[in-house]
Amino acid sequence: MERHERRTQVSQTALGIIGTGLVGSAVARRAIDAGLHVVLSNSRGPETLAGLVAELGDRATAATPAEAANAGDLVLAAVPLAQHERLPRAELAGKTVIDPMNYALYPGFSIPELDNNELTSSELVQRHLADSRVVKALHNYGTKGLLEMFRPAGADDRTALPLHGDDATAKKEVADLLDVLGFDAVDLGTLAESWRTGPNTPLYALAYTEQPPSGLTPQEFVAYAQQADAVPVPAARVKELAAATVRGPAGFQL
Repeated sequence: MERHERRTQVSQTALGIIGTGLVGSAVARRAIDAGLHVVLSNSRGPETLAGLVAELGDRATAATPAEAANAGDLVLAAVPLAQHERLPRAELAGKTVIDPMNYALYPGFSIPELDNNELTSSELVQRHLADSRVVKALHNYGTKGLLEMFRPAGADDRTALPLHGDDATAKKEVADLLDVLGFDAVDLGTLAESWRTGPNTPLYALAYTEQPPSGLTPQEFVAYAQQADAVPVPAARVKELAAATVRGPAGFQL
């Protein structure tokens, strides 16, 4: 009964989504299939989402980022890390913000505080969204797996996904959402520990796929990870890999 009540509560809450790239669109599809309502937004305006909304059906609505931020208690901020300061800070105040952003270096963009491991990328996002509760999640798993590997609670082959955050209540909210989407959640500590599941670690895609082809550039690896066939990974394995991970240089070198 407790599980049913929790699922009902989550399913009645709209999920705001800012950013409709691969991650934002895949989460929207899976959330709608799981019975949630989604409010989608991007930087180009609601009119550019007409086709996606029509495809997703009645549970999907197009909006501005500010409107998506206001739509519910949970908001997925699926934008490039370089654009995190454009997130609507006032409208996201008091909300739980899911951060799937990863740090990738490219010409003309680098963040010294991340390069020297002074901060993790999620701590940087939390600093910008000072009045929000940031939870790192959905940042290390391919979109194909998200759309194909969901399983009912208790299934032997249910996959576990990591999350990090500084607020226990917010982490539970995100864990409940992952449960509704068909995945277990593994709490791996604070935002300061989120490097354990970021780029260049075993839990960034590698643990969830077959061995990738050799010789891939970082950009090619990201593309591979998004569309690769996924394998189930239980919570115990996620904990084991996270505990054994050694911190290295931050970010992909694209």
